[in-house]
Amino acid sequence: MFDLDRWQEIYHVLSKNKLRTFLTAFGVFWGIFMLVIMLGSGRGLQHGVTQNFGDMATNSVFIWTQQTSIPYKGFPRGRGYNFENEDAIALAHSIPEIKYLAPRIQAGGFRQSNNVIRGLKSGIFNIMGDYPAFNRIDPLNFVQGRFVDDLDIREKRKVAVIGTRVVDILFTKTENPVNQYIQIQGVYFKIIGVFKSKRTGEQAEQENQNIYLPFTTLQRTYNYGNAVGFFSITSQDDIPVAVVEQKAIRLLKQRHSISPADESAVGHFNLQKEFEQMQGLFFGIRLLVWVVGTGTLLAGVIGVSNIMLVVVKERTKEIGIQRALGATPRNIITQIITESVALTTFAGYFGLVIGVGLLELINYLLGSTGANTEMFIHPGIDFAVAVRALTILIVSGAVAGFIPASRAVSIKPIDALRYE
Repeated sequence: MFDLDRWQEIYHVLSKNKLRTFLTAFGVFWGIFMLVIMLGSGRGLQHGVTQNFGDMATNSVFIWTQQTSIPYKGFPRGRGYNFENEDAIALAHSIPEIKYLAPRIQAGGFRQSNNVIRGLKSGIFNIMGDYPAFNRIDPLNFVQGRFVDDLDIREKRKVAVIGTRVVDILFTKTENPVNQYIQIQGVYFKIIGVFKSKRTGEQAEQENQNIYLPFTTLQRTYNYGNAVGFFSITSQDDIPVAVVEQKAIRLLKQRHSISPADESAVGHFNLQKEFEQMQGLFFGIRLLVWVVGTGTLLAGVIGVSNIMLVVVKERTKEIGIQRALGATPRNIITQIITESVALTTFAGYFGLVIGVGLLELINYLLGSTGANTEMFIHPGIDFAVAVRALTILIVSGAVAGFIPASRAVSIKPIDALRYE
């Protein structure tokens, strides 16, 4: 394998017709290059989509109220209703498969006048009333302080957790917002934490404008009574969230006198189902990329096999001399396969290196220019994928050389010596 004379002979054979060797090698180079680029781009797209989930628990379901569509128990069609605090208690006690249960109220902020004031500064922000469990379902990245806790809930404390965008608008760069006060719809709240969204793009900008209050405080302060806006629920780790979803909807329909056949009265969104569908989509994309990339690579390998057939034909007399001097069929086969593997590996290695280099350049430019890359983040390929691609190359090179090598040893030495 490391015979210097053999490698010098391989170099001599491949460099004898430089244009032909270059065009053949380019086919292999282009195949592996396109495979790397497509795999890296697919990974960048997947990173962009999954980044928007942040660290949200994917085994989650969100349930809210909608108008009824079927008359039931004397109630008319089109009836509106609200979830209540007692619904949360019933869900927690009746469905043991629930891991986290987080009622929420959204107190406005969308398309309203300024609802938050600090001194001479004001802004429009999204006001949420939450339980501590919500931060376990959709965790925030805290820059300072903390999220609301159970004591805040029990004592109905007037405390607030604000996003970095709220800080930018209401505070100067030198001010520490923690333990400062802001006025929310006429009521003062003490800031106990500052967070930054784990998402990207527009979703991150929106989340950074949120203000979180203790759920019970918001209910009492702004006269929401015992109304609940919607429920965020996660299932136990070994339980599909669809089980919890079905039980929760059935229970809520019973509690609010809604027909079991009414499919539109309870709105719901199963994040686990959507996440699994998305994962299936990206698996399909990866599979398609491998099929297309391997097909392109195979075309290049076929080119190598064809060119090796030409080389064998040109060297028929030379092979006859080698056989006459005592070279075994194994020596001839090994020599030709080595030439084929050397050509495919050399061309493929450069395709792999340049493909990875281009992906890294794109990644650097996306980061340095501050481009809006919400749907495309960190393109690249794993080291294991690179090794797998090189392995495919080496095996393909060996296969590409086997047919010409078999043809070479099938010619009798005496016939090869007479070949012109």
